[in-house]
Parts: sequence; structure tokens; C-alpha cells
Amino acid sequence: MTLKAAKRSAIQPFIVMDVMRAANERQAQGADVLHLEVGQPSTPAPKRVLRAARDALDRELLGYTDAFGVPQLKDAIAAHYQKTYGVAVDPARIAVTTGSSGAFVLAFLSAFDAGDRVALVSPGYPAYRNILAALDIEVVNLEAGPQTDYQPTPELLAKVDGKLDGLIIASPSNPTGTMIDAVGLSALAEYCRAEGIRLVSDEIYHGITYEEPAHTMAQFESEAFVVNSFSKYYAMTGWRLGWLIFPQSLARPIECLAQNLFISPPTLSQIAAVSAFEAFDELDANVARYKINRDLLLEELPKAGFDKLSHAQGAFYIYADVGHLTDDSLAFCKRILAQTGVAITPGVDFDPGRGHRYVRFSFAGATADMAEAARRLKVFRQTL
Repeated sequence: MTLKAAKRSAIQPFIVMDVMRAANERQAQGADVLHLEVGQPSTPAPKRVLRAARDALDRELLGYTDAFGVPQLKDAIAAHYQKTYGVAVDPARIAVTTGSSGAFVLAFLSAFDAGDRVALVSPGYPAYRNILAALDIEVVNLEAGPQTDYQPTPELLAKVDGKLDGLIIASPSNPTGTMIDAVGLSALAEYCRAEGIRLVSDEIYHGITYEEPAHTMAQFESEAFVVNSFSKYYAMTGWRLGWLIFPQSLARPIECLAQNLFISPPTLSQIAAVSAFEAFDELDANVARYKINRDLLLEELPKAGFDKLSHAQGAFYIYADVGHLTDDSLAFCKRILAQTGVAITPGVDFDPGRGHRYVRFSFAGATADMAEAARRLKVFRQTL
């Protein structure tokens, strides 16, 4: 007798991880790879963080912490919001989480029931869609384009048939790198407040901006969830640490969920992360390099035929419309990897309806790698 698999487990893969595996297999066989597929910093955690971790290994028990994290880290996060955004956030409304992924799970489970309808923009981070699907929450795709910088607007939301229970936004965004300014965030907050829509704001790329600083939804809506992470700007991807600012009314439900699902976030990572808020000089140097990489690709990619590019104001991604080159972005990316050793991500990961004609470039790596990748792609273009 064959035992069943739960329907909620039948979600789509995170394709970028499949691309990374293929790239790693190519490397293992001795071929070179230029990694423009993975959205993670190519630098280690800040030196202060590494020192704090070494010290903690010598002197700390490293047992469980409170479900919402150690007080020192929550206080540091609250101080960061006051200093960076001028927003007072009570540390009691902060949950330290196992990466931003843990924050999304807590937010979704505490605010939405099975069958609720949550809107998100396509193109967008695929894990939103897949986590919601696993929780039997209906995903409402908002197809956005360059006219709105691939971001949601009240006008786009007003076109949705039926009641919405939630909206997920991301600024800066993955995969486009576009942002929502203060006026846009305020308008979304006002619309969602009037319509009874719960806002979830993904802010994990805050700190990585190239033109204007990012604004937090905490400035505009106290009932919104605000998600951030130490993985991107803080260069601590593998430390698996993030945080969630939540509405006070949901404090106890979220605490009970955190206690039962996760016990507590990683203790060593928490202790070390307190020092991350003292490492802005080192972290901003990373951002300066990302900007050099972005500017290089924005200049060189059009010479390789990639001339329809998103306005990457932040994060470390450029989203490219390649519909004039292919109608199968998955096969296109495989061909590029095989012929050039340049690994990029197909748009089908981010947009189920239109992603077959888009690809994403990540420019978090070394500047020399970006230049070499652009050179190889120019050669590849001549083969099409």
C-alpha cells in the first residue's frame, strides 16, 4: 500500500537553487563558473561579528533563548529603527527569527487562515507564493510591469476581483531591484487600511540602495508586519537570522507559534549579530562595490543584447526582458551556462505567467566576475 503525500507539500521548487546546483556540478567537474544566479553577498560577515562569535563560543553556554530572541539584540534592532528611520519601535514588538523565512511563516500563520486571499506582485520572490500555497492560502498575482517599476499600486489593487485579506510588498524588490518611495508606501498603507487588508512588508534589502535611502512601512502603518534579515546588507546569509516587527495585538499568538515551531532562533548568531550594528563602515563598503557592479552591468548588458532592464535602485539584481531572444528562459539559462559558464536565473522562478521571457542577474559578486560575465555574454550573443 502506498501512503499518501500531503497536498500542501505539492509546491513549486525554488528554481534558483536548482540553477545553483547545476552550476556547482559544473564547477565540480573542473569547469569554471561565474555566479550571477544566487542572491547572496560574496563577502563574509563583518569582522566585529566574527570576533563576537568566537568570543561567545569560548564563554557562552549557547542554550535556548527566549522564543523572541535575546533582549540585547531586540534592543539593538529597535535602536536601529530610531536612528535610521526616526521610528520608535517597542522591542516587545520584535521577534528575532530563523532568517526572514521564519518571519514570513510566523506572519502568515498568525494573520491568515486557510482560504484567505493574499496579493503579491509578479515578478516577485517565489518563496512568498510557495509558503502561502503550503498553508492553503490563496495567492492573488498582481502582474506589474515597468510602468509601475514592477511594484504594486492602489490602482492595481483596485482592479482585483473579490476581497483581499493581505498584501505582500518588497522594497527594494527581488528580482527587479526597484523600490517604492515614501509617497507610494503611504498610499498603499492608506488603501490597505481602508479596505481591511493586512500588509506584509519585506525589507530585507534595506541598506543596499544606490539613489535614495529606503523607507520602512513601520513609518506608515503600525498594523503592518515588517520583515528584515541579517542575510543581505549584513552579509550573514548562512547565520540564518532575521526579525519580524509585528502588531501588538498579535504578540501572544506569534509568541506561541514561535515557541512551538522554532523554540528559539540560533543562539550563536543572535549574540554575534548585536555587533553587526557597529559595522556599518565595512557593510557600506560592500554596497559601494555593488553599485560599481550594477553600473558596469547596466552599461555592458545592452551590448550583449540585454537592453530591456529593470531600474535597479536597490538590492543586487537586474531583471531583463529577453523576449526578443527566447520564449523559454529556463532553456536559455541552461544554454548560457553550458556555453559560457555564466550562471543566471530564469524568470519563471519569479513570474509564473510571463517569466518565460525574463532572466535575473545577481551582481553581488566580485567586480572582475561581472566584467568577465559581460564579455562572455557579448560573445554568446553572436551565436544566436
